Amino acid sequence: MWVVPLEQLPLWGPSTDEEPRPKPVLARPTKLRLLITVKAAPNPSAQYGETVCVGALGIDPPWTGWIRLYPIHYRHLDDDGKFHKYDIIHVEALPARQDQRRESWKPIVDTITTERHIANRQSRRNLLDPLVEDSMCRLNRQARDDPSARSIALIRAADISALKVKRHPGWSAEDRRKITGYLNQLDLLEPAKRSPLQAPRFTGAYRYRCADRHCRGHQQTLWDWEFVALQRRLSKLTDAEAEEQLRDKFLTQLCAADRDVAFYVGNQAARPQSFSIGGVYAPRRPTARYRLHVN
Repeated sequence: MWVVPLEQLPLWGPSTDEEPRPKPVLARPTKLRLLITVKAAPNPSAQYGETVCVGALGIDPPWTGWIRLYPIHYRHLDDDGKFHKYDIIHVEALPARQDQRRESWKPIVDTITTERHIANRQSRRNLLDPLVEDSMCRLNRQARDDPSARSIALIRAADISALKVKRHPGWSAEDRRKITGYLNQLDLLEPAKRSPLQAPRFTGAYRYRCADRHCRGHQQTLWDWEFVALQRRLSKLTDAEAEEQLRDKFLTQLCAADRDVAFYVGNQAARPQSFSIGGVYAPRRPTARYRLHVN
């Protein structure tokens, strides 16, 4: 069993009172050691066909705290299972120059190696629990006031009222142009035939309140790789049956009363005020909380 020493945890804890560190400037790639926390659903890319945004936690100084890796070729992950959620990986990367968000890095995908998978739930909690924050409202205010404010966080959900599931409308005109542009880059020497990325069958959005006492509620789109992967496995079901299965997994099970639910949230470079959910952090609550103590 691999357990991170507790005395290391303050290195990664959130500090909402201190000024965030400026975005680093590096002339050459540096090696990062990361705990993978989010694999977002793939999106069309004119250059790569489809790309995935990956969220991670830097666990070796000086590169600690939240990190975003982009772009990563979707099929690089889909075909050979390069890494999975809660793997520790090593990768060489540079701060993304065209992205003002301080957490954004451009990975050299061929350098990715997997160290190990953190299967033990308490080991995950040792790493992630100190990062959980209570106020999505505060994060929204910071993003409105400063486009270069923090763009990734792990936000505790105080009350989850719904998971709205509906049919995906299909790719936008811009996304279709990206797909067409990619398919037009046909390389006669490439043995594999390129195929367009299929849009998910459904979209999902959580409605919840954070723990901010003035919170009026949030509705944020779910861009979790696992949400889309489950849809593929439900392809033989009717829409109603598939929607029921998605809600059962991502609402009834993951957001049950015996779980401490928090959302991995991140914003968009073009729309820093718009946050969405990249994944769900839902460890089970300690059994002791349900015991009746009698004095």
